[in-house]
Amino acid sequence: LKRQFLEYLEIERGRSVKTVENYDRYLERFFAFAKATKPADVTEEHIREFRLYLNRQPGTKIGGRMEPMKRRTQNYYLIALRACLKYMNGRGVKTISPERIELAKVPERSLDLISTTELARLRAAPDTKTIEGKRDKAILELLFSTGLRISELCALSIDDVDLTRDEFSVRGKGDKIRVVFLSDSARDAIKEYLKARKDLDDAMFVRYGRKANDGGDLRLQARAVQRLLKTYAAMAGITRKVTPHVIRHSFATDLLQNGADIRSVQALLGHASINTTQIYTHVTDKHLRDVH
Repeated sequence: LKRQFLEYLEIERGRSVKTVENYDRYLERFFAFAKATKPADVTEEHIREFRLYLNRQPGTKIGGRMEPMKRRTQNYYLIALRACLKYMNGRGVKTISPERIELAKVPERSLDLISTTELARLRAAPDTKTIEGKRDKAILELLFSTGLRISELCALSIDDVDLTRDEFSVRGKGDKIRVVFLSDSARDAIKEYLKARKDLDDAMFVRYGRKANDGGDLRLQARAVQRLLKTYAAMAGITRKVTPHVIRHSFATDLLQNGADIRSVQALLGHASINTTQIYTHVTDKHLRDVH
């Protein structure tokens, strides 16, 4: 049943392979904890005990101490279980009602932002005399110009980006397609990088260095992009954590501070719900500043 559910997620619901892997991990952990071998083994008592168990698991390390697992992370396990039970109910399998699972109340997400001057230093950090520097400059400019997610950036192929029109379509979460726009600096940086490339790979961003000749896929992976951002942040003297998502946050707040409406920002970010975009308004509500 679990395997059928995961196949249903991937094929019929169009979830990404990564999402399916995560759901598999969450469900496996619950089934192992509850010692469940059949649907009837999933009881309210098991779920309550599992929630207590998760609440006592270690999460992220802050300074010298280990924080407990975040409520948001705990909810991922419950969301996966609820979806699985809903699937089983829909197939006529007798089990506990998914409506019985309530999610934990989570605090509002806080935004990790870097200042305008820090962002300018970060964008200027790559050494554009080298091919890696040209690539990294193009990555930074593209991230800030479009607000792409890291998965969307890494999945780009050269043919996807039309440099003559300064706009292109990107396939985001849930297979939804949206249009993003290139700034002049992003377009110029990509042109410079593509002009310097000697390989024939169709990926927009490829890896260099020793491992580039190992015969594997040349496409740059998400982990590598995260590492290079960390390196450039240190070079630019930025002490706080800088990730591709921090640049995505900066893209959204920059738009709102310059007068963009929330619906347009939602469309540009590819958010399914306006509530997700709403977190940016707390930082950029100009009306509140004027009132104050």
